[in-house]
Amino acid sequence: MRKRTAVITIVCAVVVAIGAAAIAVGPTVYRTFFASPVTAAPSLSADDSTFKTESVAELTPEQLDGTWVVTDGSQAGYRVDELLRGEPFTVVGTTSDVTGTLRFENLTLESAQFEVDVASITTDSSQRDSYFRGQALNTATHPTARFELSAPVATSQVPVAGEVVEQTLSGDLTIAGVTQRVTFAVQLRTDGMTTEIVGQIPIAFADFGVEAPSLGFVSVEPTGFVEFSLVATHE
Repeated sequence: MRKRTAVITIVCAVVVAIGAAAIAVGPTVYRTFFASPVTAAPSLSADDSTFKTESVAELTPEQLDGTWVVTDGSQAGYRVDELLRGEPFTVVGTTSDVTGTLRFENLTLESAQFEVDVASITTDSSQRDSYFRGQALNTATHPTARFELSAPVATSQVPVAGEVVEQTLSGDLTIAGVTQRVTFAVQLRTDGMTTEIVGQIPIAFADFGVEAPSLGFVSVEPTGFVEFSLVATHE
């Protein structure tokens, strides 16, 4: 069975779904009148928190210890840039069908994993999404993508409630049956009851044995991102 990746999914979907329309009306007109506005990359410093902290208080390690479960308000998906007849475009796909857990012990993130229903990822084009689920990714065989932390990550001190903390994580990313080790930066914050974590996982086409196509009117950048914005509550 031929292995496929999120990268080739993104590339082929973009070429098939928008190529004909762009040729007909021109890339500038297409971007202005047909393409949906591109959402910003996930960032806790730019978004309102899902919790409200009225006072600045240091949490205790005991408040963080235990298992946290990914819940409503979480999202994941992909982002990729391309040039369409010389004009830049960004394609973003998202889904809220995300599950997972994080476990903290003594100010250390001991384990983390989350899983995404890739068949539910949508963009601004139903044609692109249909290709994504069927011919490109074969979600009937590989319905989910998964990330699992490969080593514990310790913090030096207890965070202040609501404070944004940046960390670097490493782990195994599995998409369409292919697993690669990835390293990326995340932002976290918590009030002891709710924890938010956001980040982008960079993916290079070559890492998955995929050559970014150039079909004359469309050329895709050699890298893309898996994005996530997770909300977790204490179990």
